[in-house]
Amino acid sequence: AEQELEPEPELEPEPEPRSRCPMAETPRRAAGRRLQLPLLCLLLQGATAILFAVFVRYNRETDAALWHWGNHSNADNEFYFRYPSFQDVHAMIFVGFGFLMAFLQRYGFSSVGFTFLLAAFALQWSTLVQGFFHSFHGGHIYVGVESMINADFCAGAVLISFGAILGKTGPAQLLLMALLEVVLFGLNEFVLLSLLGVKDAGGSMTIHTFGAYFGLVLSWVLYKPQLEKSKHHQGSVYHSDLFAMIEEKLVLYFLPISGFVMKLSTWNPSFNSAPTTLGNGQHRTVLNTYYSLTASTLSTFALSALVGQDGRLDMVHVQNAALAGGVVVGTSAEMMLTPFGALAAGFLAGTVSTLGYKFFTPILESKIKVQDTCGVHNLHGMPGVLGALLGVLVAGLATHEAYGDGLESVFPLIAEGQRSAMSQAIHQLFGLFVTLIFASVGGCLGGLLLKLPFLDSPPDSQCYEDQIYWEVPGEHEDLAQGPLRAEEPDTQA
Repeated sequence: AEQELEPEPELEPEPEPRSRCPMAETPRRAAGRRLQLPLLCLLLQGATAILFAVFVRYNRETDAALWHWGNHSNADNEFYFRYPSFQDVHAMIFVGFGFLMAFLQRYGFSSVGFTFLLAAFALQWSTLVQGFFHSFHGGHIYVGVESMINADFCAGAVLISFGAILGKTGPAQLLLMALLEVVLFGLNEFVLLSLLGVKDAGGSMTIHTFGAYFGLVLSWVLYKPQLEKSKHHQGSVYHSDLFAMIEEKLVLYFLPISGFVMKLSTWNPSFNSAPTTLGNGQHRTVLNTYYSLTASTLSTFALSALVGQDGRLDMVHVQNAALAGGVVVGTSAEMMLTPFGALAAGFLAGTVSTLGYKFFTPILESKIKVQDTCGVHNLHGMPGVLGALLGVLVAGLATHEAYGDGLESVFPLIAEGQRSAMSQAIHQLFGLFVTLIFASVGGCLGGLLLKLPFLDSPPDSQCYEDQIYWEVPGEHEDLAQGPLRAEEPDTQA
């Protein structure tokens, strides 16, 4: 009998190594990417250097001649009082923000690296912008530790906006975003704090609300209809979520300190950059932030388990919503919020933020066409608005009986009889509307700027991918992650 020969099994092809050339590019596009970022960095650095040479000078606390004319002791210099707090805020900007956004499985280099780039430029540019608005006299801007602190807070607003468009823009686009946003941040801050007399010690309005809605409107203008081609890159893996969780704990530590420093460095209506009155105000700011953060953490765990599948916790909720308590008390942190009020506000913020991640973020993308990568609307936007409204309520309840002689340091216009508590509350509410207008108009302008055709933007099929802009080392890691998806033409919806 003729025996049938079994066919030989076909060998599976070996996986191709992940190419170090991220995509087959046209020479024109490759040349554009090679030149855009270097030219823009050199142009911006050269321009800021010239402006620094013309306008920026040391202040009295920093200048050798001016300091010694007053026959002061070195121990009296503000550096020794402020620099430790500045270090905490600076670490939150460069370490906390960067690594908190490093949850994307193949976008860690960009999350941390572009945070570094944006913050470095924003610190220089905001020193000039805020200086022109607040400390410009005699034809010069005078800088010291306080100007460094205020520049850090401005950089924080820029990084919040960055979170909304994370993974969908190139570094040149991000620098242009920062160029515009820093100017609008300084203008909005000047209008609120100096012209309207709004109190916003921890930046619920000037930092969180402004940064969040600037970024959200920017994301709406830059909407990518075929972003589902990159959905396989948008998720996290175990170690990236764990790393982001560690950084979330660092931010949780630094937030009360940042509220304290913000209280120290608030610009006063006379454009004088001297710190506000020391003592009980800073103490109260730290306490209110401290208790609010603990309450938002518990509400986050409770709501995450309640709405999660099979009662399991979601790491996205814990990484982000637990911080909402620090955002919601930003405006009212220096006011007589009371410890109970801080706990209640934090619990509400954690609840709203967690529910936002679970239910509102999908609606935001599918119905409103806003692709919010980091969920800044849930962590900064909604809690920031809630914080502003809380400030309206607490300001309206301010009385001489509750504050005593401390009313002058918290609400000087009320203490001097220029405003009633209700009038201050109305100004607080108007400040929120002004912030939303500046953020929305700025986001639209920024989106139009970033859509200029010659700016290098990742295609829809290659978003959230480090290899487009970075040399990614590690041959074994490349094999494990698989080949980079080939570039596909984008189609318009």
